[in-house]
Amino acid sequence: MAHYIALIEDAGPDRAIGVWFPDLPGCTSGGDDIDEALRNAPEALELYADCYEEDGKPLPRPRTLTELKSDPEIAGDLKSHMVALIELPVRAHAAE
Repeated sequence: MAHYIALIEDAGPDRAIGVWFPDLPGCTSGGDDIDEALRNAPEALELYADCYEEDGKPLPRPRTLTELKSDPEIAGDLKSHMVALIELPVRAHAAE
């Protein structure tokens, strides 16, 4: 099973919690609190994978946390946001 790293952005008590996946541009989710945002994240990942599958394209390979830390475009976000590992359901396949 593939797992993708998600970043969780908490913008404060009066705002929704945002979730996004650095390896999957445009794949986002959220919730009213962190627990809800984390419960919603797998569904967002699955819907994103379904769209790729329908277009006949493989998903980008999920990078490790070490790989993301060495990416200058992501490294700062990793320092300022929470990180979660979200599992992609078995039926969708990531690129090897």
